[in-house]
Amino acid sequence: MPQEFTDAIALLKNDHREVEALFAKFEKAGTGSKQAIAEQICNELKIHSMLEEEIFYPALKGKIEDEELLNEAYVEHDGAKVLINDIMAGGGSGDEFYDAKVKVLQEQIEHHVQEEEKPAEGLMAMAREAGVDLVAMRDQMMTRKQELMAQAEAGGLPPAQTTAVEA
Repeated sequence: MPQEFTDAIALLKNDHREVEALFAKFEKAGTGSKQAIAEQICNELKIHSMLEEEIFYPALKGKIEDEELLNEAYVEHDGAKVLINDIMAGGGSGDEFYDAKVKVLQEQIEHHVQEEEKPAEGLMAMAREAGVDLVAMRDQMMTRKQELMAQAEAGGLPPAQTTAVEA
């Protein structure tokens, strides 16, 4: 990860853009390469959600006005995780709903990103307003992201664990 980010929000937004690009790549891909792209999307999302749930969201608890947004973020993650686990377990082209699952995951993620990045009202804006140390958080996130990426390369990440929703 040679890229340098100014703070945790820049890192998270970069993750958002990377996943958006992967979804666009999936839409254009031929049947033979779709499964590999979908699995890359799922791994990126698993890593990203772990960074948010282990580091970003807990740092905001008790420091932002609208804590209900945090609860919604966990539930949105859980909805995505159910699809991620299904996509990862699926047989790609053998599943008639495979492309539809990836499309619905994309729509869920787009909504979630919009909620997090909303100017003034989103979790990222609230984090800035709350005065959370986003530079120290970036460093913590980069370390954790490198660990998770190494784990994904070495043998794969475990299935995504839900927090607020029974899978």
